[in-house]
Amino acid sequence: MLLWSRIYDVLHRSASEEEDPMRSELLSLQQLDLYARDLAGQHQTAIYQGPDKLLPRLAENERMLRQSHNVVTNALVKGRQIGPAAEWLLDNFCLVEQQIHEARLHLPRTYSRKLPRLTAGLMTDFPRVYHMAVELIAHLDGKLDAETVTRFVSSYQAVKPLRLSELWAFPIALRLGLIENLRRVAVRVAQRCRENESGIAWAERMIETATERPKQLIRLLAEFADEEPNLTAPFLEEFSGRLRGQGAAVAFVLNWVEQALLDEGTTEMQRLHADSHAQAAEQVSIANSIGSLRFLSAMDWKEFVETLSVVEQTLRRDPSGAYAIQDFVTRDRYRHVVENLAEHSGKEEVEVARTVIGMAEEAVSRKGTRDREAHIGYYLIADGLSALQLALGCRGSLRYIALRLFKSYALWIYFGFILIVTAAVTAVAIPWFVGFGLASIRFWFFSIIATLSASALSVSLVNLLITLTVPPHSLPRLDFSEGIPSDHRTMVVVPCILSDSEELVALLEAIEIRYLGNRDPNLFFALLTDFPDANTATMPGDEDLLRRARDGINALNARYRKNSERDVFYWFHRPRVWNPYERLWMGYERKRGKIEQFNALLRGAARDTFSVIVGDPEVFRTVKYVVTLDSDTDLPRGAAHRMIGAMAHPLNR
Repeated sequence: MLLWSRIYDVLHRSASEEEDPMRSELLSLQQLDLYARDLAGQHQTAIYQGPDKLLPRLAENERMLRQSHNVVTNALVKGRQIGPAAEWLLDNFCLVEQQIHEARLHLPRTYSRKLPRLTAGLMTDFPRVYHMAVELIAHLDGKLDAETVTRFVSSYQAVKPLRLSELWAFPIALRLGLIENLRRVAVRVAQRCRENESGIAWAERMIETATERPKQLIRLLAEFADEEPNLTAPFLEEFSGRLRGQGAAVAFVLNWVEQALLDEGTTEMQRLHADSHAQAAEQVSIANSIGSLRFLSAMDWKEFVETLSVVEQTLRRDPSGAYAIQDFVTRDRYRHVVENLAEHSGKEEVEVARTVIGMAEEAVSRKGTRDREAHIGYYLIADGLSALQLALGCRGSLRYIALRLFKSYALWIYFGFILIVTAAVTAVAIPWFVGFGLASIRFWFFSIIATLSASALSVSLVNLLITLTVPPHSLPRLDFSEGIPSDHRTMVVVPCILSDSEELVALLEAIEIRYLGNRDPNLFFALLTDFPDANTATMPGDEDLLRRARDGINALNARYRKNSERDVFYWFHRPRVWNPYERLWMGYERKRGKIEQFNALLRGAARDTFSVIVGDPEVFRTVKYVVTLDSDTDLPRGAAHRMIGAMAHPLNR
């Protein structure tokens, strides 16, 4: 009985003793709503500096996934049978690697340290959003979709609003959670391959010994017991399957296995049946997780954040109405300012947003909705920022104070730094020339050369320093990507010289291309042309060029008028006038004169300055903006909408 005790009293290290896959009770949408509210009530959080736990966990998950992938690959190379979950892992491992790379890219080392962390529970010190992601994955068995994710976060925020940084971090947390779930399943898959391989190795040794040295079989059985193999279903599937039918010599080994399992209260069939269910569950988990990783890449997380952000909903109450129609980049810039102000003032983000709205509403009561101060951007990124900081009681950081001083005294600081660097470099260089004597011409010559060289060096150094320390900001813009409003109607004009027919063809093709990349019913395109300078008012071929240009513009309008109620293309041509200073016939003031006279025409004057006008003149009085391009300048797709959106913004008027 001692031998049997040694054999059966093995230290099992089965896959079930590894970290289990994230799998809890499956919840319906209604149950998930209630669970999210309950989870929010349980969470206790704080923001504090501490070790980052997400990136090290991601690195460990990556290492284990690669190891598991190698094990499964080796098993496949050897011709072993692998389960459905292993096939999923092999077929989609490139996707998994890509998701790991994206997770690391979107999660800088310092980012998670700024997120509220749990101060109690099993996931203490982990960011709150990571625990939310893990719970959501577990109660859906890894199968995520837009509606479920949105409702879960919305229900959570009904109890405790999340910060903007947490909303942006939630998709990252979901990706990390899914990667970890894949790792847990992959470890089990790899362990099954190892146990299969172990069963094959032991079976082959048993068969070889029974065939060649039958008397040594009992010793091999004792060795088998000493090594304490895992009598798991994958092991038994290969071990017992290969020993069956090998004759009476190994029959007692199979009897021993059967008795051992009976002593554990189970049978081989029961263990294989349970393993079959486990493999099916693992296949579902890995398939759901991989499908959810694809969903995360396809989901519009910008819309997700803006839909669920309490700060966003508050800022949309902007009295001027401009915030809601800004482009995403501008709105996001405003939200980042709210985040920074909340951090420096110790107030909640939504409280900062409400303060901004209150200041803008007060400005409306004094100056009306058209004034710049009626727009919340005036207090977030413009001259009203100081008043807002004072109202919030902000504690400015040293870097913030330095940037504010630089903005207030930019010119003096800029030239001051250049002067200091120049003086320092010159002071180092001049002692080298003292040997010439202070009264020597060579001393003063080389000193002046050194000063000029030092000034050139200092300008470059100061410019580099400013580039590295002062953050750039784009102009705020309204979002006209869906169409330019009629009260912001714009004409794109190209001042050019009408020299010959080849040049005319190139101009017509270029203006057509600009239109095709920026189609809009309230965007028009025009050529402002002059003839080349000449000794006479008219030259041979002028009339032919005018006719060709007229026909070309009319042909373009005929081609595209079906897409617009009005003419899209216009042509404005000026005759030559005598210039007594240059003693030539030429277009008045050339390019600058064309633009000045064209603007005057739009304002109802200078109608006689253009000898030829092609296009509907009713449009002129409704044009608000003019975009001027050189003849060799492109207008990339959507560029016109962005430029006009910037001009139309309240802070840029």
